[in-house]
Amino acid sequence: MDTPICDFIKEYEAKGTSRLHMPGHKGVPFLGCENRDITEICGADELYEAEGIIAASEKNANALFGFGRTIYGTEGSSQCIRTMLFLALQERKNRTERPVILAARNAHKAFLYSCALLDVDVEWLFPEGAKSLCACPITAEQVAEGLKKSSAFAVYITAPDYLGGSPDIKGIAAACRAAGVPLLVDNAHGAYLKFLHPSKHPLDLGAAMSCDSAHKTLPVLTGGAYLHLSAEWAERVGRQAKKAMELFGSTSPSYLILQSLDLCNRYLAEGYREKLQWTIGQIGHLRGQLKKQGWTVMMDSDPLKLTIFTGEKGYRGREVAEVLRAHEVECEFADLDAVVDGNPENTERDFQRIEKALERLPQKEKNRTLTDAANSAEAKNADSGGNFRQMGGDFL
Repeated sequence: MDTPICDFIKEYEAKGTSRLHMPGHKGVPFLGCENRDITEICGADELYEAEGIIAASEKNANALFGFGRTIYGTEGSSQCIRTMLFLALQERKNRTERPVILAARNAHKAFLYSCALLDVDVEWLFPEGAKSLCACPITAEQVAEGLKKSSAFAVYITAPDYLGGSPDIKGIAAACRAAGVPLLVDNAHGAYLKFLHPSKHPLDLGAAMSCDSAHKTLPVLTGGAYLHLSAEWAERVGRQAKKAMELFGSTSPSYLILQSLDLCNRYLAEGYREKLQWTIGQIGHLRGQLKKQGWTVMMDSDPLKLTIFTGEKGYRGREVAEVLRAHEVECEFADLDAVVDGNPENTERDFQRIEKALERLPQKEKNRTLTDAANSAEAKNADSGGNFRQMGGDFL
């Protein structure tokens, strides 16, 4: 697959052109990447009015994901969340009352900021008995019931969540269709889900729009993201999607991030599925080994997420994180739980380090508070009808 953005900048760099344009570093390598950092010069296209190399690169991404439309973002899922809400808001039927959105309570703060910015009221959906702020395994029945009582113009969920759990997206999408409202999904941690077999991407499960943080699970620089529109919603709002995103973005989008997204297309097209399956196998094996050591591990989770509930062995997550750090492993998050991300760029050595570090920790007296929280999360994950196996695929 070609890489039009990268190719243009490589050719521009090779010419040795005098840079009488921004950025101010003029391509001098203070950090080492400046030679590839440009702005919207002649031929470089413009992100929000793309018709040249950026449009060509986005077309490649669209072919890979296969949705109605895929748009690049250089300011993370936060920018895409604002854009999704704005587009759905413009399409709402009821314009006589204050706009309301129905949302699962574990939404990221970027969603709250977006609602404040757009002056949208939120009606929250809570799962029964959940104790984690990160997990919110609501059901399709809850959504359907909520929509009967609400004038919401859309439903918003986070899937997968920070711990790796997911509600029943397919069922929730069906409930939204029945009520005539779009399902918007914060899929920041699931850009790779399209490349599982079968696909578990929210748009393939019926969502109208989703934001994907490419930089979270794919080899993309921080800030690289996708806004995906289903075929129906590409028809409805596709033409104004770029302008909507421009409302919430910098007028100087990073060409380093755009090159990273561009190059990622080739990565996804050339053997990525095989790398992904290898990594899922490694994480599945590690889960099994840790379980044998006595650790409570979330088994039915996002297949690239390792979530360890540490209370059963008497540890707080931050204690375990310190142990991992001492063995040259930096985890994604640690509080009551220790969470370690994995992706196809991690090596077998990385996973071996985790196993060896944790096998040396002795059993301590169980911390009941932590154990109860873990059991609650595990039970809710099993009962929600929405973990990854129940969504129709056993990846391990």
